[in-house]
Amino acid sequence: MRIFDPHIHMTSRTTDDYEAMYAAGVRAVVEPSFWLGQPRTSPESFFDYFDSLLGWEPFRAAQYGIAHHCTIALNPKEANDPRCVPVLDALPRYLVKDGVVAVGEIGYDSMTPAEDTALAAQLQLAADHDLPALVHTPHRDKLAGLLRTLDVVRESALPVERVLLDHLNETTVRAAKDAGCWLGFSVYPDTKMDEDRMVAILKEYGPEKVLVNSAADWGRSDPLKTRRVGDAMLAAGFDEDDVDRVLWRNPVAFYGIGGRLDLDVEKPGATHEGNSILRGGS
Repeated sequence: MRIFDPHIHMTSRTTDDYEAMYAAGVRAVVEPSFWLGQPRTSPESFFDYFDSLLGWEPFRAAQYGIAHHCTIALNPKEANDPRCVPVLDALPRYLVKDGVVAVGEIGYDSMTPAEDTALAAQLQLAADHDLPALVHTPHRDKLAGLLRTLDVVRESALPVERVLLDHLNETTVRAAKDAGCWLGFSVYPDTKMDEDRMVAILKEYGPEKVLVNSAADWGRSDPLKTRRVGDAMLAAGFDEDDVDRVLWRNPVAFYGIGGRLDLDVEKPGATHEGNSILRGGS
């Protein structure tokens, strides 16, 4: 089983996770830029973070045979903080980088006017840079948030077929599918989706344009949830081609839209900018 996790925050994970993911079949990941759990106080802290997503984290992933790409954006939560909004002006210099395969995560957290502005601006940036967009749908008032998201997407210059709506569930999948967007589902302990619910959705709606991710981060999460979904699909009667479509070919197709996806993994050197992953290394 080959697996592409299209939404996982490896900055928050350990090298043990990379090792376990590779053993489970994960060969590629996309790491969206996101809120790190504590408010950032200046745009410069974003820039250091973006640089790590483009340099250190791909180096770390390659040590374990996993291709790493990222998406870059001002996330919805921090779009409400005036100290962070200047990040929008700096995004173009990151969106031209080879390792950036989409604009994201963008979308809504609390559905504020500031989030409206940031979402519209970043959809325009995606169109300007010929990239797809990874859109975070809110964890509260999900259907209202999804419908509001679709209104903004339809008003933008970015075609709906270049938009991945993430964190979908049973209340939002129909509207997202009818709109023609790609469909993202986060499988996560305690919250969001689980394996059985994901299988039920696949039975009802089919595997077309469906992406399944672990969304693993600094909270209680599981970077092997993609593999668990694949195993649950097989147990429920889906065939290996269906599993490969959901867990590999669909994310390859979506993130390949911008022409920057490179799934070849070369063994990296011993250090990245003089730094090693070894404890005590220079």
